Amino acid sequence: MIVLRREIGDVLRGVRQLQGRTLREVSSAAQVSLGYLSEVERGQKEASSELLASICQALDVPMSEILRVVADRISVIEGVAIPDTVPADFADYAPSLR
Repeated sequence: MIVLRREIGDVLRGVRQLQGRTLREVSSAAQVSLGYLSEVERGQKEASSELLASICQALDVPMSEILRVVADRISVIEGVAIPDTVPADFADYAPSLR
């Protein structure tokens, strides 16, 4: 079963590690406790949108990029191809993406 919080946590941890940063550095920059950030990275806690935005800002990575990578990972697990364009069914909900 796909658990969104695990995928988000894996991606956040991967970005942090690629940057060579510690949990302590990112938790301080994001103004979140080290323990809570650790739980988010391990997929044990669900990050609110506000917390996710704060972590992304601390990592200097757009939240959209994190979510795009998470979506790509989930699509692989599901065996679904993600189109390069917005499907017509979704265009009505996001006119700015047309």
